Amino acid sequence: MRDCPHLPALPEPEPAPLTATCPECEAAGSHPVQLRLCLSCGHVGCCDSSPYRHATAHHDATGHPVMRSFEPGESWRWCYPCQTLV
Repeated sequence: MRDCPHLPALPEPEPAPLTATCPECEAAGSHPVQLRLCLSCGHVGCCDSSPYRHATAHHDATGHPVMRSFEPGESWRWCYPCQTLV
């Protein structure tokens, strides 16, 4: 892990998730492999191992830089612009 200039800009506290699953996968009738939570807005999307990669698509569409795992027992974060764990 390394320092990331995007972390200080994140809201405090982390936003509450809007859903407990990936809404785009649910609408498409697909099942997400694992979930990710956007730390800018609380959007929940599926990981890059899922067929549609909605968490990355959310970053691409919004520019929101950091997400964290939304899986029980996991707390790691990923910064898209820095391409690193933070």
